[in-house]
Amino acid sequence: MIAILLLLSSTGFSQELHKELAHKFIIVDGHVDLPYRLKVRNFQLTKEFTGIPISSEDGDFDYERAKEGGLDSPFMSIYIPAKLSSEEGKDLADSLIAMVNYISDQNPDYFEVATSPSEVREIVQRGKIALPMGMENGSPIVKLEDVEYFRKKGISYVTLAHSLANHICDSSYDTTRLWQGLSPFGEELVPELAKEGIMIDISHVSDSTFYDVVAISPVPVIASHSSLREFTPDFERNMTDDMLLKLKENNGVVMINFGSTFIDGEIAKIRNENGKLLSEELAKKGLSYRDKEAKPFIEEFNASHPLVFSDVEKVVEHIDRVVQIAGIDHVGLGSDFDGVGDSLPTGLKDVSDYPNIIKLLLAKGYSEEDIEKICSGNVFRVWQNTLDYAAQN
Repeated sequence: MIAILLLLSSTGFSQELHKELAHKFIIVDGHVDLPYRLKVRNFQLTKEFTGIPISSEDGDFDYERAKEGGLDSPFMSIYIPAKLSSEEGKDLADSLIAMVNYISDQNPDYFEVATSPSEVREIVQRGKIALPMGMENGSPIVKLEDVEYFRKKGISYVTLAHSLANHICDSSYDTTRLWQGLSPFGEELVPELAKEGIMIDISHVSDSTFYDVVAISPVPVIASHSSLREFTPDFERNMTDDMLLKLKENNGVVMINFGSTFIDGEIAKIRNENGKLLSEELAKKGLSYRDKEAKPFIEEFNASHPLVFSDVEKVVEHIDRVVQIAGIDHVGLGSDFDGVGDSLPTGLKDVSDYPNIIKLLLAKGYSEEDIEKICSGNVFRVWQNTLDYAAQN
């Protein structure tokens, strides 16, 4: 980072320009897992919990840190674990959506739910943080009528699958390929999402599902929190160069995930090897990660096998490669804050750190216009195109 500061200074940039731009431009993050984190902490709809999103030492997101970092509009992830049945998933989705609305209703000076780019802009102009919602895993959608239901609930994108294949499509994490891409229902669902003005999210899906989706989608798609396979060759969860070219043809956007294992194959390898070794050591003792008795052994292991992290420079390398392959109009930010655990890179540890990305983009010669597109302009275009398509159909 010292080298970057020297470079910025020598080229005439204000050392505070990155911070100024972070607050000048609207920053949209495609994926923040706050709702499920609070749910796991036994969130209940009582006033004792309303302070958590304002100021907290827990997690990666709160109002104060978001304001410091210039974050204006984090998409709240309505995360549905793949193990849940569709009925259980719908109940959880309703609960998490209610939570986001509750946070907004109980903190009206700080937050407001948003369902369009124009609403985001209006909310930000009023000095508040906009909270659009995206449903991560489409499993609660079992009939086409459910799409309208969730749109009316405020859902602005749907991730078609999560870690397992479902009745919509195959997942990148699941070696069982039920459909070899989209299912027959998935082929009906994709255009129906567009007709309702809901963005189609291809993060988490298998490669064949991605190609099926871009072949039939009447609107641009997003990858709300994905990175590039160029840097993680064995990780199908990320996108190939050919997929980026298809995304360009579709006029869509990939929003770069910040997790160290998403952005750096060498870091992922070390972490995976250490994780496997720890599992083996615990198994010898008849323990699992979740056992209370395992805690001292885990702490001892971590002391001798310290966690390794990537850095903010690697995130910018991913952004830069998208620009090289697909162009400046096809990349955004999708951190996965509160969703990737203790794997966030150095320089991007929470929502106060977005200016560090902008600093590096300036050093690489990106213009202010380019940076605004990355921060929000590109995803706003896809979002508005989807809403316009719905209005015409």
